[in-house]
Amino acid sequence: MNTSSAYRNSSGAGDKTQRRILVWDAPVRLFHWLFAACFAGAWLTAESEHWRLVHVALGYTAGGLVIFRVAWGLVGTKHARFSSFVRGPASVWRYVLGILRGHPQRHVGHNPAGAVVIVAMLALACALTITGWATYNDVGGHLLGEVHEALASFMLALVGVHVAGVIVSSLLHRENLVGAMLSGHKSGHADEGIRRAWRSIAAIVLASVLGFWWWQWQVAPAPMTAVGNAATSHQTDREDAD
Repeated sequence: MNTSSAYRNSSGAGDKTQRRILVWDAPVRLFHWLFAACFAGAWLTAESEHWRLVHVALGYTAGGLVIFRVAWGLVGTKHARFSSFVRGPASVWRYVLGILRGHPQRHVGHNPAGAVVIVAMLALACALTITGWATYNDVGGHLLGEVHEALASFMLALVGVHVAGVIVSSLLHRENLVGAMLSGHKSGHADEGIRRAWRSIAAIVLASVLGFWWWQWQVAPAPMTAVGNAATSHQTDREDAD
């Protein structure tokens, strides 16, 4: 049975059945924003020795999130499953041509071009986590560290493509895709929506991430804590002097 969520915009009777439907479940939305935050944080702390442990923790978190997203992409809700949005080259090309002509086919879930970027991001995130772990543990030498940095640059470029695609699609389809990824709702036919947001799964994922961060904080080497205390003491001395 074909469960494709794509449908073409029209001005006929079909538009009268459009309504606000739930498309993105809570786990998908949580993954999206947590993954974005982890990559942004890891990128900003990449060159700082002082924030090295934060960089590592965020990288491991991103890797864990990818594992969850792959699993959820197999057993999750309709629009979360890879089978609902991963398409062949022909579908991707047709969608890109539609964008160039200013009339792309609208998809309630991920569009074919966006799916390519998503899969590429997930694959790159796996490679980044593996090379990051190896670099942090002095496995593979300097060359692997260079590979890790190159992969991070590729990921940043993909993020740029993703953001540009969201902006273009939002303008062409006249819908707020960022808002949809926050609320989970979009406009569509009733049978294209999902029935359940699965907030309980999202809560478990969030608790796991927070628990991991807390554990990382607890096992952080004492010298790092000493450095932080020294910095605080130095700041206090300066304030007293003022």
